[in-house]
Amino acid sequence: MTMALAVEESCSTATRPLSLFAVEPTFTMLFCKTELEGAYIIDLEPRVDERGFFARTFCEREFAEHALPTHFPQCNLSRNSRRGTLRGMHYEAPPSTESKLVRCTAGAVFDVIVDLRPSSPTCHRWTSVELTAVTGRALFVPAGFAHGFLTLSDDSDVVYHMGDSYRPDAGRGFRWNDEFFSIAWPAAPTSIAKRDAEYPNFDPTAFQRHEH
Repeated sequence: MTMALAVEESCSTATRPLSLFAVEPTFTMLFCKTELEGAYIIDLEPRVDERGFFARTFCEREFAEHALPTHFPQCNLSRNSRRGTLRGMHYEAPPSTESKLVRCTAGAVFDVIVDLRPSSPTCHRWTSVELTAVTGRALFVPAGFAHGFLTLSDDSDVVYHMGDSYRPDAGRGFRWNDEFFSIAWPAAPTSIAKRDAEYPNFDPTAFQRHEH
């Protein structure tokens, strides 16, 4: 079992209420730290009835209590027609402060983040989280991380709330299968953009130069 899967299981078993019907809901969200510094899995705490459920997906107060951004000036939608579509690995060079709140609203994706911050205790480590429309699980990705995903089903939508406005000059990327990180993807992609396929391997010194 990978470390990423272990984190997901601990979030599911340790923070979900025992019964959605037995306990009066508080409409909070469930925050669970990943093994990467500053990155969080955020689960819904749904109020269920015969119609379906109602759940909070964002709360300024709760995000602030976890020292997470509360202002997201842009929101983006990634629509992916086919299973096996890979997007990544993308990151923004400093001085960009673009964090991300990522949620799958249709289908399912294998979501991957990599800590690229030279001063971080988890620098150059990666983790993965399965995001699905069924669970509504979200992933908070701090600034200074690379991000990518592989779709696990056809017609998968991924919504991003962005912590900074888009800066085209800050965009960077590295190969999805770079051996420097050895990300354990569940399968090789069957659809990938030419730009993503032709990214070079990651250069740690280049990111360090950008940071300073």
